[in-house]
Amino acid sequence: MARRPFVAGNWKMYKGPVEADALAMALKRALVDVGNVDVAVAPPMVSIAAVAARLRHSGVALAGQNLHPAAEGAFTGETSGEHLKAAGCAYVLIGHSERRTLFGEDDALVAQKVSAAMRAGLLPILCVGETLAERDAGQEVAVVTRQLEVALRGMPADQAAGVTVAYEPVWAIGTGRSASPAQAQEMHATVRAFLHARFPAFVGAQVRIQYGGSVKPGNAAALLSQPDIDGALVGGASLDADDFFAIIRAAAGR
Repeated sequence: MARRPFVAGNWKMYKGPVEADALAMALKRALVDVGNVDVAVAPPMVSIAAVAARLRHSGVALAGQNLHPAAEGAFTGETSGEHLKAAGCAYVLIGHSERRTLFGEDDALVAQKVSAAMRAGLLPILCVGETLAERDAGQEVAVVTRQLEVALRGMPADQAAGVTVAYEPVWAIGTGRSASPAQAQEMHATVRAFLHARFPAFVGAQVRIQYGGSVKPGNAAALLSQPDIDGALVGGASLDADDFFAIIRAAAGR
């Protein structure tokens, strides 16, 4: 089954509303002639409204960077999936390595957030991946399998088919290092095998698995040529319209 490539840009805590609007405008112009790739961007919460207005009718989807498990409540500083949906988001990042390592999010909380996203009508981009210590100890498969098992436990097959999984080796996030195409493909195949083992065949065939570890124009084509790599979750390179567009072009030629 041919899976349509999916490239998402995570702007992290960069680009306030004015800067975000300018970047969205540049992307909108660049992407006019690009087909066969789904594209999403995840601006900071304060910039979602500006980006939503700029990208309206462009075909570029919006994603939230995080969400609280509750629909509403006395949770100062938090944002619910329902709020993200109302602001125009179609996707939400869940379990990003920075949320896990810097903010202490564990597998149980990630699972709650996946459920919250589904409740709100958002499609999760579920991030999984191992640290350098875990890889050096030969635990990468066990770690990623555990993260998937907890996050997707009990999920109906039709919902699971709508999840995007982003494999992001933590040791390659923001370090300038990247897994080799062979290393990335091996872990993407592990994710695919897990899906085939836990769900009906159509789920494993349909779920898109992004690579998310220091993707740049220079390594995008080699990574995206791998059979189980269906796109990219891009960090720093998504903050430059030309770099992000180059990665999208590589996905289009996959």
